[in-house]
Amino acid sequence: MPASDHRITSQPLLRTQPDCGRVRLCLVIACLAACGCGGIGRNDNAAGVQLYQQGNYLGAVDHFQQALAKQPGNADCFYNLGATYHQQSKLFGRPADLQTAEQYYHLCLARNPNHEACQRGLAVLLVEEDRREEAMAQLQQWAERQPSNPNPQIEMARLCQEHGDVREAENHLIDSLAIAPDNPRALVALGQIRESEGDASQALSNYSRALAIDPRQPTVATRAATLSAAQAGTSRLAAMPTSPVPVSPAAYVAPTPPGNVSR
Repeated sequence: MPASDHRITSQPLLRTQPDCGRVRLCLVIACLAACGCGGIGRNDNAAGVQLYQQGNYLGAVDHFQQALAKQPGNADCFYNLGATYHQQSKLFGRPADLQTAEQYYHLCLARNPNHEACQRGLAVLLVEEDRREEAMAQLQQWAERQPSNPNPQIEMARLCQEHGDVREAENHLIDSLAIAPDNPRALVALGQIRESEGDASQALSNYSRALAIDPRQPTVATRAATLSAAQAGTSRLAAMPTSPVPVSPAAYVAPTPPGNVSR
């Protein structure tokens, strides 16, 4: 369901690579070579992305604004500006930047209500301002507007898990898989919840399905291999013949190393 999950874009970005682990808000930058913000704004937008990656946010804002001037109203340009101001607010602690970021996010969604990166960015911003109910309401409206899109449910799961409501996060992920059974993000997120609950078999099943759909997930592949090896080891131990071993009463209690509490 984990820092904000911003993606500076030079075209609409619909990323399906899953965010593994607990929901965390983190900075993600995708620099795409295809044209965005219109053909004539392509160079300005690409230059803005490069400056953003270098940490030159003032320069990035300048180029994104130039790109926007060449194609007024472009949702991606509004999103790029919002994400840049959002990051500035986090690094420099300037409330005005956070307000500007929110304004740009709303301008983006006013032109493209289904802009996934912006939906995510705005939800992150609202949560950071202790406005979780607004964030959930925003995502719920997105889900109602696009009932065949699994991503609103996944984002709601992220927020729920971030706030410790694992059961509700699991419900949202199940809802997302009812919409799109082969969504790798949902499969991985659900697999991690199942693994944290001790259901290694179901977690491995979720991870394996996600890898069959998108093999380019090294972290997921590592987790799946670890679980598979553990299950194979358990099976081998279960198959080994047992023989009586004489033990003394003291053998029932494992010695506790100094400094550790016995379990």
